[in-house]
Amino acid sequence: MDRSDCMIYGANGFTGRLVAREAVARGLRPILAGRRAAPVAAFAAELGLVARAFDLSDAEAARAALSGVAVVANCAGPFSATSRPLVDACLATGTHYLDITGEIDVLVAARRRDAEARSANNVLCPGVGFDVVPTDCLAAVLAEGLPDARRLALGFDVAGPPSTGTAQTMVEGLGKGCRVRENGEIIRVPYAHRIRRIDFGKGETSAVAIPWGDIATAYFTTGIPDIEVYVPASPSALVLMRAANLVRPVLALPLVQALLRRWARAAEGPSEAELLGATSYVWGEATNAAGTTRTARTTTPNGYRFTASATVMAIAHVLAARPAGGYYTPSQLMGPRCVEHVAGVSPIRVE
Repeated sequence: MDRSDCMIYGANGFTGRLVAREAVARGLRPILAGRRAAPVAAFAAELGLVARAFDLSDAEAARAALSGVAVVANCAGPFSATSRPLVDACLATGTHYLDITGEIDVLVAARRRDAEARSANNVLCPGVGFDVVPTDCLAAVLAEGLPDARRLALGFDVAGPPSTGTAQTMVEGLGKGCRVRENGEIIRVPYAHRIRRIDFGKGETSAVAIPWGDIATAYFTTGIPDIEVYVPASPSALVLMRAANLVRPVLALPLVQALLRRWARAAEGPSEAELLGATSYVWGEATNAAGTTRTARTTTPNGYRFTASATVMAIAHVLAARPAGGYYTPSQLMGPRCVEHVAGVSPIRVE
């Protein structure tokens, strides 16, 4: 096979298409790949790019498809199904691995492969999209400003409907409950267990803790032992979350999951107007044992639009900087203020 600098796997999905178009706009010529040959080939032809189709359940085919590829960006969720086999193939072929997951278990599993990645001189950096670049950068900046912080709260306020991949990930997590980090350990708590008032950047609102990826990555970045992540929540949303606690075991049943996934496949993601016009507000707060607090905020474009730009930024960084092999969080790989290099992102403001 001819060598290619990069590949986008899951290129025919909602976010994969955005990443591919952004890569071409930035002068890259990625191989577009995915499980289904016809849609991948059609999209690749539209952009004048090479297409490859392979199923990650076929380890030999995955290794063959990645042979000679310098870096792959995995955009095929849910990543609980795609991350491990693609990382396996990357470690076998010397291909650097990036993805756009925000799934806690996937991020933790990737961190456990740090020694393998170092030995193979492979970069493993999951979470290079809106999951979790902005919040990871705020965590890093806050830890620099308050190095003895013991508690870290992060959060974001976004608008617009989810894509199919995001909806499927949400469905998969329903039966797992909420998670936070306490004393360095990830623990499960009921939905709507932690509620507080937060000004994400456009006025104070009620917010609820969610099981976001920074429960994993912000700890790897900062070492702060207590971490929570929040989003705004209306009174009706809180009622639904509390009700979900009562039926959480049912939500994890295979039949119920299958029905919910059918609903998730109907999700279409944000419209073109929402992609171009929506603003996301990102917030963080660090507190030390003495009660000293530092707050940080930034704004970004729509999360999917941001993800496309940030993923291409990560691909370009790995190709140009040639970092040593190992596991990285986004801020460890590209710097604590790398989010500011994405178009449309405001400088991080620390108070």
